[in-house]
Amino acid sequence: MADSVNLTIDGKAVQAAPGTLVIDAAKKVGIEIPAFCYWEGLTLQAACRMCLVEVERMPKLMTACTLTVAEGMVVRTETPLVAEARKSMLEFVLTNHPLDCPVCDKGGECELQDMTFRYGAGEGRFDEMKVHVDEKQWSPVVYFDAPRCILCYRCVRICDEGMGVDALGVIYRGVVSEIAPNKEDHLQCDECGMCIDICPVGALTSGMYRYRTRPWEMEHTGTICAHCSNGCKTTLGTRNGQIIRGNNRDKSGINGEFLCIKGRYAFDFNSHPERLQSPLMRIGGKLEPVSWSRAIGEVARRFTEIRERGGRFGVVGSNRTSNEENYYLQKFARQGLGTNNIDHRRTGDVPALIDALAGRTGVLATVKDVYTAKASLVIGSDLAQQHPLLAYQLRANWRHHQSHTYTVTRGPVREDKYSVHGVRVEPGAELGALESLRDQLKAEPELVILFGDAIKGEAVRRLVEFGDSLGIPVKYICLVDYSNSRGAVDMGLLPHLGPGYQGVENPGMSLPEMLAAEDLDAFWVVGANPLEHNKLAADRAFVVVHDLFLTETAERADVVFPAASAYEKNGTVTNVCGEVQHLRSAVQTMGVKTDLEILGLLSKEMRINLGMWTPESVLREIRQTVRGYNVALPVIAAGGAAQSLPLNGRVTLDSRPELIQSAGDTLFTSGTLGRYSKTLLSVLEYPGVLYGEAAEPEADRR
Repeated sequence: MADSVNLTIDGKAVQAAPGTLVIDAAKKVGIEIPAFCYWEGLTLQAACRMCLVEVERMPKLMTACTLTVAEGMVVRTETPLVAEARKSMLEFVLTNHPLDCPVCDKGGECELQDMTFRYGAGEGRFDEMKVHVDEKQWSPVVYFDAPRCILCYRCVRICDEGMGVDALGVIYRGVVSEIAPNKEDHLQCDECGMCIDICPVGALTSGMYRYRTRPWEMEHTGTICAHCSNGCKTTLGTRNGQIIRGNNRDKSGINGEFLCIKGRYAFDFNSHPERLQSPLMRIGGKLEPVSWSRAIGEVARRFTEIRERGGRFGVVGSNRTSNEENYYLQKFARQGLGTNNIDHRRTGDVPALIDALAGRTGVLATVKDVYTAKASLVIGSDLAQQHPLLAYQLRANWRHHQSHTYTVTRGPVREDKYSVHGVRVEPGAELGALESLRDQLKAEPELVILFGDAIKGEAVRRLVEFGDSLGIPVKYICLVDYSNSRGAVDMGLLPHLGPGYQGVENPGMSLPEMLAAEDLDAFWVVGANPLEHNKLAADRAFVVVHDLFLTETAERADVVFPAASAYEKNGTVTNVCGEVQHLRSAVQTMGVKTDLEILGLLSKEMRINLGMWTPESVLREIRQTVRGYNVALPVIAAGGAAQSLPLNGRVTLDSRPELIQSAGDTLFTSGTLGRYSKTLLSVLEYPGVLYGEAAEPEADRR
């Protein structure tokens, strides 16, 4: 290791970069130094003193969380003196700590419990009355039990430094010191729950999980969040067929330990009482439950009849279904039904970016790039609200590497707090405002540009030309809304483009054109809700819908198939940066089927040979036929992310950029799906407003 420091820890030779903390250097060689207050990436606190170690030629024990490595240093982490010191520290910590492990939600995962067993602080010498404070509920998802708190300040620092929210602080002094929320007796924040998961004890507990189960009673499944497009991994804890908890404590996935309120808590839509669990068919003017065989047979019969007489189909796909389902759906529409009338809600102009960057490599940024880039430019997005992981990465990059951030937005955003330069513009004027930043951007060594739906059509090409004119390496991220919005585009859910951005002969109708077409014979909607704010002009069209709930579109349907959610299926999804990740089924709901299985059953009933409809077989075909998707399967199977690389040719563009429009979701909304999350609906901050224009909360108005 070049320019490395050589030291010895517990007899092991260790090489570490200058400035590395001893606690981190030990971890790299498999030596655990216990600590309550230390957390990688946060400022140093040295409050708990549990990481004390012996260092040769130093007169006293040192805190490994603040001590940097030095050449020739000899460190001992487990000596009688160290063990006695840690035991004494535990005795102090336990002075006021209640002995309620049997009912504490942290039981079995408590760092204090682990350290007490490890160092044997079995009794204390203090006989004063323990200080007692009643438990408090700070929000629907956050409870605080002050006597359990060991004042490690992890929660305060993650909220302040990691999230930039400053919702927690410390009040009083000495033995009665206490963590307190920012709004007297309640929280007003992102409700992300990071403070709960980072807490080493049971002081902060989850309103979703408390008193429901124990960690060893659950099965744990790592999958991808069903909400926004950032692609965070969430580990779902399940028991008796129900999702009990979501977190990512093992720091696996592109998001590390980070999750927003949606990834951590908004899984509750999956068990909503309004979930559909039986196919519905319109009989006598009303939707009535029927068997799967009858529903499949009816749709197959009607589709076959319409196809044979040359009728017109309209097919609408989803931003939330898997890559395999999206690929199979467009294949079904084009090969099975003979139509290019296929579309979905477009929330970002990815095809225009792919076209503008044709033939280049290394110009599409990853989530990691947002953390490591020397400079970033955010255009037309309230990033912290719409793309919380990217905002978290951007903020961490500023804290850890002093990166430069620039913003061009129509209103205030959280990134303004640490941006070098922020520009306010009227909607539509974002591109013109870049000239005012030219000189500053040209002076940067590299740049990542993140742009929302404000930049689309020809403006995307002009943005790339602007990036080229800076004379520095530039990477791009086209921001899209939902969990597989990028995958929907890549897989060809467009009337003019097939999988891999290949142009098609005889482009079909766009979604608005389908809605307006009075002569449409069949309208097939897979996992979307286009009739939420629109009407279908074709009154006599045969409407088929796949969905989890009886949405506005499903209520208009002639046949409704109850579909599995993202947490109930296997497959892959592609995040906003084009990184492909693995969906894993965590639970099953009785009576539902995955969209891929429904498509397969329909193709079989219609005697259309589209190949096997298992996720594995469809992914194999995708890797062979969709350019840029021959990604490394071992990486995906191991829970990692592999970036797709579709930049190898020009793209036929749609001349109607007005079709591209973000839904404008906040941290507390998630399209139609968000309506069915009781957690999102229950927090004080719901629904939230973009660009800092949020109305005063109801409680404050009173």
